[in-house]
Amino acid sequence: MNTDNKNNLSAEKISAENKSRKIGKNIIILPETASTNTYAKELAAKGAAHGTVILAESQTNGKGRLGRRFESPSGTGLYMSVIVRPEFDISSAPLITSAAAVAAAEAVEKLCGEDIRIKWVNDLYLNGRKICGILTEAALESNKLAYAVIGIGINVRKSIFPEEIRNIATSIEAETGKIIDRNILCGEIFSRLEYYLDNIEKKEHLGEYRRREFLTGNHITANMGNEKIEGFAVGIDDNANLILKLPDGSEKKLTSGEANLCRIRRAK
Repeated sequence: MNTDNKNNLSAEKISAENKSRKIGKNIIILPETASTNTYAKELAAKGAAHGTVILAESQTNGKGRLGRRFESPSGTGLYMSVIVRPEFDISSAPLITSAAAVAAAEAVEKLCGEDIRIKWVNDLYLNGRKICGILTEAALESNKLAYAVIGIGINVRKSIFPEEIRNIATSIEAETGKIIDRNILCGEIFSRLEYYLDNIEKKEHLGEYRRREFLTGNHITANMGNEKIEGFAVGIDDNANLILKLPDGSEKKLTSGEANLCRIRRAK
């Protein structure tokens, strides 16, 4: 484990930076866990309070979307899951991930001073490479949202990634040379996340999400189950769906639940 004092996770240090009312008021820091999302879901099912946060120095089975693995080397990233018990209507639930993406992007940008972009729907990019992934998992009860767990994984320090993602993934330090204090980053994310979740029905975050999202304006390919579709990304709708103009001129809205592996289609 990295023992650099500036890099050690500390509930006390995080709390000193946290301006939120509820998110991050209860923090659990683990030296290692299979997945912070899995741990958080178990706690949530047992009644853990809104705003409880699970942090881990490393994950042995970090979870990405659609069963993909999120690499989580010890001491180099910020791996956390936030338990939220929303008071808003279930119709706003699809906006949780995009709200979290804006919160994380703003927090990282404030500390590193570089433009952070969003690849629909849940990845943050710096200098064209991925530094963060977000995974939201929810539980329903009587057709209402009982709770959601928002998993955020950010590559903060330099690390050696597996060969298959080495050209895709990077870290804040590798791209900027800056060593970000993970505790300060946590506090910044919590404050922004609470604001955007409190205002999710007003869709306060969508303007900033659209500004940062970079598939729009490009020809892309997207996998939908076993089907691959191609089209021109024309924008993000009010439910954070990606609007795709198909070759026949019709439009299709892609939801995060049905589309994956969206890639910009390079000219041949």
